[in-house]
Amino acid sequence: MANEFDLIHRYFSPLAGPEGLGLGDDAACLRVEPGFDLIVTKDMLVEGVHFFGDDPASSIAHKSLVASLSDLAAKGAMPKHYFLGLSLPSDVSDEWLAEFSDALAKLQDQSGIRLAGGDTTRSLSGVTVSITAMGTVPEGRMLRRSSAQVGDLVFVTGALGDAALGLKCLEEEIEPDECLIARYRYPEARTALGIELASFANACADISDGLLADLGHITAASGVGADVNLAEIPRSPTVRELLALAPELESCIYSGGDDYELVFTADQSKQDDIESLCASLGVPLAAIGCVTEKAGVRLVDQNGKLVHTGRSGFQHFET
Repeated sequence: MANEFDLIHRYFSPLAGPEGLGLGDDAACLRVEPGFDLIVTKDMLVEGVHFFGDDPASSIAHKSLVASLSDLAAKGAMPKHYFLGLSLPSDVSDEWLAEFSDALAKLQDQSGIRLAGGDTTRSLSGVTVSITAMGTVPEGRMLRRSSAQVGDLVFVTGALGDAALGLKCLEEEIEPDECLIARYRYPEARTALGIELASFANACADISDGLLADLGHITAASGVGADVNLAEIPRSPTVRELLALAPELESCIYSGGDDYELVFTADQSKQDDIESLCASLGVPLAAIGCVTEKAGVRLVDQNGKLVHTGRSGFQHFET
């Protein structure tokens, strides 16, 4: 592997915008547009916790940046810049670094975000990727978790459970399925929708830890509760087929993480507009429940009976 400064010059300087000053100044120079708020989020992904050591370098890069892009989408922010912290074992190859930086470049082209700086260090115990991402929203228009209102509908984008089941494939708990593994390794951030949702949604979060857990963050912050209809939670055809054969895996759709879809609440009067927006962007959408006065998130079956769910999602340091 090249030395630190050659590594930066070869693989990451080409990703930097003018704000990054060629990654040669140990700092960046950013300008915030008048009339806009700057939204900042930070994520850290660690080998053995968030990804496997033998995962493709492209997947590690893609997933690391998507985690931050998804946070920005949940705030209604337009992606602008990110800072990359990278801790690498000394035996990482040039081929690995080329694949990693190429994946970042591809996602930059798709999302409009640009590298503005960062740091690289040697690791004694696997790869760690830390990303601080920034985006802008019109002043005072950031989507929050704390603004859900009683009577709001609860919406979710895409289909849930694919990533959690993809992880089970890699852990050899179920038969491998390339579609599920791809959804785990290469999730999609709902950037375009997030930017537009500020005009319609009251509260929003991205689904990284599990639907019930992340919706729970919204309800707790808003001082409300929610009822979610199990039958309305969207599933891909692959997941439907798998659950028909193995219904014991159903919890993956409501407590499995890594989907990076959006869960949000909005007034019922906005439903038609939201559905039209999602249709125009090609984003699948489902109304899955409603916001209630009673605290907590409750999952109910088609007869309105409470479903006992156990854990609601992933938590670090859970015992």
